[in-house]
Amino acid sequence: MKLLLGKIRYDEFKWKLCGDLKVVALLLGLQLGYTKYCCFLCVWDSLDKKNRYVNKLWAKRTSLTPEEKNVVSPPLILPDKIYLPPYT
Repeated sequence: MKLLLGKIRYDEFKWKLCGDLKVVALLLGLQLGYTKYCCFLCVWDSLDKKNRYVNKLWAKRTSLTPEEKNVVSPPLILPDKIYLPPYT
C-alpha cells in the first residue's frame, strides 16, 4: 500500500481517500485479523461481552501508536483524510 501511495504521488496531492473498512484499517496500520479493538475510530472492545450492547459511547481514539490497541505499524495517511463510503 505504501508503494501504491508513492506511485500516485499521494504526498504531493494530499487527496482525501474513500475505501471500505479493511482498506482503511490497512492505511491506518491496524491489525487486519481477529482484533480486540476493531474500530479504527474509537476504542470499541469487541471482547467486552458484558458491555457490548449496553455501552453506546466508546472513547474516541486519540493516537495510533504502534503496538498499542491493535496498531501494528505507523499510519500511512492521517485519519482525517479518510471518507467512509455510504452504506445501504
